[in-house]
Amino acid sequence: STPGADVSINLTATRRNALPAREVTMLARAVVALALLGSASAFTPISAGRHAGVKMMSTGTGPSLDYNPDKYTDEANAGNMRKLGDALADGDIERKKAEQEAFERENAMQFAREERQRKIDFMVNMPDTTPAGRVADFMYKGGITEILEQLDNDLIGLLPVKKRVREIAALLVLDKMRRKLGFETAVPSLHMCFTGAPGTGKTTVAVRMGQILQRMGYCRTGHVVVATRDDLVGQYVGHTAPKTKEVIKKAMGGVLLIDEAYYLYNAANDRDYGQESIEILLNVMEKQQEDLIVVLAGYKDRMDRFFSFIPGMSSRIGNHIDFPNYEVDELVDIAKVMIRDLEYELEPSAEVVFKNYIDQRKKMPFFSNARTVRNAMDRARMNSAIRVFNEGLSGQTITVKDLKQIKSQDFQIILDEILAAGENAIVA
Repeated sequence: STPGADVSINLTATRRNALPAREVTMLARAVVALALLGSASAFTPISAGRHAGVKMMSTGTGPSLDYNPDKYTDEANAGNMRKLGDALADGDIERKKAEQEAFERENAMQFAREERQRKIDFMVNMPDTTPAGRVADFMYKGGITEILEQLDNDLIGLLPVKKRVREIAALLVLDKMRRKLGFETAVPSLHMCFTGAPGTGKTTVAVRMGQILQRMGYCRTGHVVVATRDDLVGQYVGHTAPKTKEVIKKAMGGVLLIDEAYYLYNAANDRDYGQESIEILLNVMEKQQEDLIVVLAGYKDRMDRFFSFIPGMSSRIGNHIDFPNYEVDELVDIAKVMIRDLEYELEPSAEVVFKNYIDQRKKMPFFSNARTVRNAMDRARMNSAIRVFNEGLSGQTITVKDLKQIKSQDFQIILDEILAAGENAIVA
């Protein structure tokens, strides 16, 4: 019999004898202990003899942990190793770069002082006779000579205007020569105000100035954006700022020409939205003057009044250029230039009639200088076309000369029209 069975029989016999409760409890614990000892054989290690075919290995060994470096020398695994190496190298470079930036930040003031001192020493030791170059070379290489020649060809007269443009060009060229030698230079105020009557060449000069500034590196593109109040000022609250900023965005890198700029401000209406546009322009003219040149244009008396209301605008403009009205002879020369560009020829007697037309037209309202000349030339071309057309209908042979020549009678028609209309009449 098993020890557990004997204990069970003895426990039964003991119950019959009614043992005390404490002794019963102690006896029960002894029975449990004997039962555990009796089944301990279930945890006995497996005999090596029964499993002789199984290879016993120590902990931490096996096929999965056997590392053979030669096994991973193929091209695919080598690529993985290179990627890891590159990543480690890049990380090291980034760390060194961050350390260098931190070092430069900490010593920025010292570096600036040293650089400044080196520059001063260089300038002090530079002989005064050091050649800086020829102005003509800088003018030619920058394309300034070509643009000024175009200005002379495009604009008749306007000697004060051309003189001022050449003065600005001279400043820019000399600044460029100074920079080449290492001298300190500051970007001059290039915002401008063009005053004068319509048709005096303000837009043409603005285009040429944009080209000069672009060639000299003072603006990126040199293009000209022409705007008026309608392009800048909105009609309701919140509309003006987006319109103004959109026009400025288009003009960035070039020239923004605001024609009749005085209409931006309405002194009679405190709630006029033009004031908001002016404030945006002032801010841009001050903070982004190296990327945008603003040119205000209009009649001189009205522009003077506008500046009296907006003094901050006048102080930001460094170049005020007045465009005088053309003389009669200059307007005739302008007409000849237009005729030449359109590949027409002017009959000698036609010049006299045209000059009489200009004399009379200047006495009438809304005379617009070169624009009036252009309108007159368009009318003369039309009269010439009608004349030649009717001659062709009548059976005459049309020659090349007929197609090219403008005769005195073509101008006489428009002269007769304004004489009949009177001096107070409004004509084109």
